[in-house]
Amino acid sequence: MIFEKFAIFILFLGPLVFFHELGHFLFARFFGVRVETFSIGFGPKLFKFKKGDTEYALSLIPLGGYVKMFGDDPLNKDAIPEEQRKYSFTYKGKWARFWIVMGGPLANFIMAYFIFFGLLISGERIPELKIGNISQKSVFYEKGFLPGDVIKKVNDIEVTSPTDFSVSGDGLINDLTIGRDGQDIVLPVNMDGVTFLEKFMTYPPTLRKPVVVNDKGIKFVVSPSQDRVVMEDSLEEIYMDNLGKSLPVYLFKVTEQKKNKVNDIVYTYEKFPSQKFVLDLKNSTLDKELSNNGFKAIDLTIKSVSMKSAADEAGMKGGDTIVKINGTDVYKFEDLRKTIVEYDKDSVDLVIWRDGKEIPLTLTPKLTKLNGKKVKLIGVESAVDFIKIRFVETKSKGFIHSVSMAGFRTWDSIEKTFDGFAKLFTGQVGLNTIGGPLSIGKVASDSFNTSLSYFFQLMALISINLGLINLFPIPVLDGGHIMFIFLEIINRGPVSRRKMEIAQQVGLSLLLMLMVGAIFNDVTRLLF
Repeated sequence: MIFEKFAIFILFLGPLVFFHELGHFLFARFFGVRVETFSIGFGPKLFKFKKGDTEYALSLIPLGGYVKMFGDDPLNKDAIPEEQRKYSFTYKGKWARFWIVMGGPLANFIMAYFIFFGLLISGERIPELKIGNISQKSVFYEKGFLPGDVIKKVNDIEVTSPTDFSVSGDGLINDLTIGRDGQDIVLPVNMDGVTFLEKFMTYPPTLRKPVVVNDKGIKFVVSPSQDRVVMEDSLEEIYMDNLGKSLPVYLFKVTEQKKNKVNDIVYTYEKFPSQKFVLDLKNSTLDKELSNNGFKAIDLTIKSVSMKSAADEAGMKGGDTIVKINGTDVYKFEDLRKTIVEYDKDSVDLVIWRDGKEIPLTLTPKLTKLNGKKVKLIGVESAVDFIKIRFVETKSKGFIHSVSMAGFRTWDSIEKTFDGFAKLFTGQVGLNTIGGPLSIGKVASDSFNTSLSYFFQLMALISINLGLINLFPIPVLDGGHIMFIFLEIINRGPVSRRKMEIAQQVGLSLLLMLMVGAIFNDVTRLLF
């Protein structure tokens, strides 16, 4: 698993680094500068070969790369023999040096453009952006959203990824177009894009399939209709769609379940409902009403028990259904987990269903150190069955349209990224939002396992981020070199050696602080 994630990380970051350094390399060669080393990665060289004047290398640390040009140290320019100065970077004119330095970020922008072009002309497979299990107190519910709503447009612009929420300019999302029951509905939002995205991510679309179980372990599918069953209508959606009503529900007995080719559970159930009752959703919740009628959501059923775990020692078995904790009815597995974590005593009292009987058990959670933090574990896996993420298949936009739309997407992404950096420096966005290599590795792995379109979308976005970051006016970055070139133009001569040394020291310190901050955020997210 670790090797797989590392391989995905290299597959994600490698092309970004390669094209950035290739940009520097090609412009250097174009202007007659001798390139001594072209390396992907830093540190000890794992593989290398020489062709012409250039040594090509693959180095150990895969977090960047470099192009070493002959005579690129302005502090030692006088040591270069006069007959060799025509091959030296330092002795090239300002215009040549500008384009050699600019070549790296420019290559990142061009790479992003061609990724977008490739996605548009081939068609994309992107996951639906779905609203998760929001509560009545949620800002989303107040604005008219319901669980299961699919976000289709932001400010009348089609959504292709979560980054579309981070709109540029004033950053305001005026309205969203959502899909619900086959219809498109426009809902007013009037929220900052970053704020909306932060809140949106706290409600992941973990919507439970409408499956319940009785005390004998028999499963049923819940439906508000006696004529048909819609497995895509989650328990959360059924509840929120009928909030404040008296809802007749029908239970269809499950006769078989098996996994299909994409590892999704497919239920076979009887054609006619075996039970019917009316739920009071005016004063109660769906889970509670189902429980009052003798049924629990499937997530409270135990799929498996780890050997020698707290649950194993308490006598729990796969197929048991948890119904009470410390004398109080429990309706969701998440509620059970939360109660165990927050309970201040060593053990908890449970009541389970097994073979039509209620059996009391005493469970003593085990304190375990996980990722550097002590947590209470009971050692069970829930039989919860979530509704799988749906994917939207977009058609090819055609060559001409793809050319123009790729340009729009690239420029739009540059604007949004620049706007995000501006908000970071002005304090509108916290420094805790900065991510380092671990964050990049996680989003790379998650996106790769979601869809290749999503993976390449994020690659294009990170390529743009890399290009813009390198244009920061910090010495040791490309932007710092460009800054010195402009200072030469203003001063009508090179910057003094002392000023250059100070600027490089300050720039290196700022860069190290940024790197330490990003790594600190990565570790903090990992541990907490």
